[in-house]
Amino acid sequence: MDVSSFAAGSLWVPVVLFAALAQTARNTAQRTLTTELGTLPATLVRFLYGLPFAAAWLALLYGVPAQAPAVPHFSGAYLGWIALGAFFQVMATAALLLAMKERNFAVAVTLSKTEVLQVALFASVFLHELPTALALAAMVIATLGVLMLSLPPRGQLLSAAAWLSRPALYGLACGACFAIATVGFRGAALALGAETPWLSGAWGVLIAQALQTVGLGAWVACRTERGLAPLWPAWRLSLVAGSMGAAASLAWFTAYAMQGAGPVRTLGMVEVVFSYLVSRRLLSESFSRPEKIGMGLMLVGLVLICLQGV
Repeated sequence: MDVSSFAAGSLWVPVVLFAALAQTARNTAQRTLTTELGTLPATLVRFLYGLPFAAAWLALLYGVPAQAPAVPHFSGAYLGWIALGAFFQVMATAALLLAMKERNFAVAVTLSKTEVLQVALFASVFLHELPTALALAAMVIATLGVLMLSLPPRGQLLSAAAWLSRPALYGLACGACFAIATVGFRGAALALGAETPWLSGAWGVLIAQALQTVGLGAWVACRTERGLAPLWPAWRLSLVAGSMGAAASLAWFTAYAMQGAGPVRTLGMVEVVFSYLVSRRLLSESFSRPEKIGMGLMLVGLVLICLQGV
């Protein structure tokens, strides 16, 4: 394989790694905001404060080149895919919130980690993107690794009732909604046919976050006691969450224009490694044996997914 073509074909790898790093930073900021504002307002911050950054990036892509690229054609299929992704991304968050209210939340979290395998399923059905044998093996190995890192306590681990409970269904629903959202955003990238993946990502984030800001903003304004008022005093930390969230989304959407949904989300699981290492570093705790095995399996899966095109 030609070195230059390999480099171009592998550009999605650093883009996804950047997305995972930015998402880790966004999650860190949102943890504090969730305590201050509540879950739904803190979720809205991600979209509302991220919109100006998405718009600025799009303006930069059109303003910097000597000859501005053409504005792509926004077909009904494209808008449908984007709306599908935006809707199910919010629904995934709602499913996770419902699970958080239950006592055996750990089971729900574990089952939500099946997102990557569900992405492979939905991408095969709706986008006809069949994973290669190596990619499928990478997805399974990485998923086993992340499951070992998020297994519930022993009392729930051995309880059939816990795995068949309502929170468990919430966890599966969360993974399914995130998977459908990923497929929607990948389908939008394919339908748009923008001149570059960067333009595809910029337009996708701007439109999706605009839809999410309007929809979730209306819900928060009408259905929460204080409405949108708590969002403004916390603008400093909100800008951090919004900017990092926009950076992560821009990178994710750009990667969807470069590579199939399954490989992108599989490599995106490196975010779990980042978050886990940060958490352990801050707590100065050692890894247990299952955690070491889980981390090793994840790293093997991530290396395999990067090598699939070699």
